[in-house]
Order: sequence, then structure tokens, then C-alpha cells
Amino acid sequence: MTPPDGSASSPAGATPQATRCYRHPNREALIRCTRCDRPICPECMRPASVGFHCPDDVNLARKTVRAPRTVVGGSVLHTVPYVTGLFVTLNVVIYLLVASQSVGGLSQPGDGSSRLFRDWQLVPISVDAQHEYYRLITAAFLHVSLLHIGSNMLALAIIGPPLERLLGAWRFAAIYLLAALGGSAAVYAWGQVQTPEVGASGAIFGLFAACLVLVRKLGLDPQWLIGIIVLNFVLTFSIHNISKLGHIGGFVVGGLAALAIGGLPQVRQRLSVRTQLLGLTSVAALVAIVVVARTSSF
Repeated sequence: MTPPDGSASSPAGATPQATRCYRHPNREALIRCTRCDRPICPECMRPASVGFHCPDDVNLARKTVRAPRTVVGGSVLHTVPYVTGLFVTLNVVIYLLVASQSVGGLSQPGDGSSRLFRDWQLVPISVDAQHEYYRLITAAFLHVSLLHIGSNMLALAIIGPPLERLLGAWRFAAIYLLAALGGSAAVYAWGQVQTPEVGASGAIFGLFAACLVLVRKLGLDPQWLIGIIVLNFVLTFSIHNISKLGHIGGFVVGGLAALAIGGLPQVRQRLSVRTQLLGLTSVAALVAIVVVARTSSF
């Protein structure tokens, strides 16, 4: 009989005939792939945990291996933070658009001369009187100066990518937007009704809270993160014209959203997507209740 690789069997005592590489028929192959048992020459040998694999089996294995996932659902091999880049881009584009309409230009676009800025800024009395609830989210994409947008986008660029890789794109986006909405809801509910407020810092503080929750969830040392958060709150209460309510509201809602996604720190297994969505919906409903309660009290 003739073996599958085409080599002829030899009688007892005779020198075995060398097999040929299945990819290079003109080359001798003294090794077989430990997965498919096909003969391979030295050029085609790929080291494996046991023996050698052929190139075809190695390529097949690469296609079927899934990226490792974390306890909250993100992929640790997700290297391109698309959502973080999208939020940074939106903030910058809107800043430039407002600046083009403003007398203050790039340095002071929040001087009130831009119609877009006036229509999108959060003024609690306007939200109530004119039912312009979209301001609760649009205000989070407005900034009054280069220092304002620069500091917020720098923070987002630092904290956003690793958090997005850990959470995954849609979970990261949900926490960002819910935290932005939570900060605006706090301003709407307890802020001065005639005082306009804008900025992405509520969303940024929500990401800080999410990091704190998830660092505990992963069993990592949170001391460095706690120090950064404490420093930011010290600056919040030390510098004039910074939205204290916006930062607190964003921090609280961002933390709740992270708990909805990851669960309590002592729970090690990953929550199902359905449970995560239900939790995020509950956080959004809580924010809506605050807004409705404030509206009914005017």
C-alpha cells in the first residue's frame, strides 16, 4: 500500500525513503505536523508546545482564537479607543463651530455672542420654562475657553482609552453619556435657576468614579486613583466658577453606572449583557426622576 503522503513503504531492513514537504515537494521532510500529521520541511516548521505545527494550522489557530475578555466584558486586546476619539472630536468640532460664531473667537467662545452656545448651554430656568431638555446633554459638549476644553480633553485622552478597552465601546459610551446627564441633572435640580453652566467635566468625573469602582472590582491597588480624585475635588471646591454640582452629579451617576455594568467588587463573575442593560436603564431612570421632580417643583 502507498501511504497518504505518496511515499512508498520499504521492506524490512531497507533504508526508509524520505518523505516530501506537502508545501515544497522538492524538499525532504523529516518532521510531521503534530496537528494534521502532514510532512513539513525545516522552513515550514512552526514551534509549538508539543512538537511542530505546519503554517496552515498556525494560521487557522490565529483566526479562531478570541481576544481575552475582562470581568466587565471589554477586550484587553481592543487597542483602538474609537469612542474616546469620537467624544474628543465632537467636543473640539463643536468648540470650533461656536468660536466661528463668537466675537471672542477661539480664546473666549463662551462670551454669549454665539447663537449655538446660547441655544445649547444649560440654564435651569430655560429647561423648565421652554421644555428644552436637550440642554441637559448638549451643555456637556460646550466649553468657554481654550483652558476649559484643553483640560477636559486632556483628562479624557488620558483616562478614556484604558477604560474603554476594559469596558468595551458601548459600555464606555453609556457611562460617559449617563455621567454627563447626571451632572446636568444635579445642576438643574439644585443649581441657581438663572446661572448657565457648560462643560464635559461632569462626564470626566463620572469616568473617574467608574475607574474607582472597576479598580476595586479587579482587585488592584486604588491608592493612586483615590489621590487623583481627591486632588480634582479639592480643585473643584477651591477655584471660582467651577460647577461643583456638575462634578458631584457626574461622579455619583458614573459610579452607579459602573456598578450596573460590573456589579459589586466582591462579585467576581461577569454580569450578563441583559443584567448590565437593565442596570444602566435603572440609572437613567433615576436621573429622569430627579429631573421630573425638579420640574414639578417650579
